[in-house]
Amino acid sequence: MDAKIYQNKKFIIFFLIPAFLFMFVFLYYPFVRNILNSFQNIKYMASPSGEWHVPVYENYEKILHDQKMGIAMKNTGIMIVATIIGEVGIAIVLALLVSNIKRGAGFFRVTFFFPIVISATALGLLFNLIFLYDKGMINQILQFIGYLDAGSNELIDWKDPAHAMVTMLIPVIWQYVGFYFVILLTGISGISEEYYEAASLDGATKFQQSWYITLPLIRNSISTCVILAVTGALKVFDLPWTMLVNGMSGTWLTGTYMYSKVQNDVDYASAIAVVIVILGVVLSGIVNRLFRSNSDYEG
Repeated sequence: MDAKIYQNKKFIIFFLIPAFLFMFVFLYYPFVRNILNSFQNIKYMASPSGEWHVPVYENYEKILHDQKMGIAMKNTGIMIVATIIGEVGIAIVLALLVSNIKRGAGFFRVTFFFPIVISATALGLLFNLIFLYDKGMINQILQFIGYLDAGSNELIDWKDPAHAMVTMLIPVIWQYVGFYFVILLTGISGISEEYYEAASLDGATKFQQSWYITLPLIRNSISTCVILAVTGALKVFDLPWTMLVNGMSGTWLTGTYMYSKVQNDVDYASAIAVVIVILGVVLSGIVNRLFRSNSDYEG
């Protein structure tokens, strides 16, 4: 009798409407409004919508000729490659190593996941102490080991164009490795031990088991991580903005450059946001196709 309660779908609409209204108010409407804003003349935040641009695609044409936007796109491309290799790549290695540990695996799970719990602003200030504050810890260590001349107080300026990208990439990668590590480790934990037992009987080494069993079976988890890394790199903002305010020394990213325009050029910032969304959708589609197997296409 009780089981029939779950078959009665007459009242399901009452549960779906609140969720739909929430999504409409806080997601769908702002997204559509943002697209419209990108075609209208809106100078300052909270100011009413103005007339339509002439031509209506003026902001998108402006993006093509904006030198700072070009820098932001180039740096974001570097960020995407670095996050895929640095975050997802390191996370795969760590997940494979921890999955082979019988004792103490819980300790490593907590340790590797811990950075994602820290506020990005606090993390940015922490890495400022390491790289940028006064001498910075890195400069002091380099002077101590003799790489830099302590007598003349030789220092590396981690904010200059030659080092600024590294200064941004290290904390971003360090923070999110643990997030992808947990996703991949969860995927590995779902693999049946029978596969490994059969491989061991056939004489397969641990490396061969990881290469021919583990990695193919967590392909979907890896694909999810790569998509999250790509879309995350497109909109990363908090850590770089905390460390290098206002895109110092040409370190603009699409997320930080968009935010810099929000206060006094709202319609242009809206256009940049639309470009970020389009890039995210296109790149996510490419990643999905790259990770699809022949059986996926046949299905």
